[in-house]
Amino acid sequence: MNMHAVYVIQNDVTKEMYIGHTTDLKKRLATHNARGAKHTTRMNGSWKYIYVELYRHDDDARAREQKLKHHGSGKRELFKRLTKSVFLSPKCGAGRSESFPGNCLPKTQLPANS
Repeated sequence: MNMHAVYVIQNDVTKEMYIGHTTDLKKRLATHNARGAKHTTRMNGSWKYIYVELYRHDDDARAREQKLKHHGSGKRELFKRLTKSVFLSPKCGAGRSESFPGNCLPKTQLPANS
């Protein structure tokens, strides 16, 4: 049975993070690190897994990936749980609308009681 993985990777130089899904974690990471022209490939640094969830069914994995990518609260809650596990500081600055752990000021400040 193929397992379906939802993953979070981070570039060790640019500190960018990416959320995706795959059935072959090893091959997918090699693709991200292939130095291509796509957003998820970079000419500098390398991508490293910082989090993986496994699912038996592709529909479940795709739904979880979409929730993490498109609902700030899902992503925010995940990163809150990973504050000690994320070994790289998240990318900060322009274009960031979510609150990430660490010493990063988000583009849009959340109320103090969030």
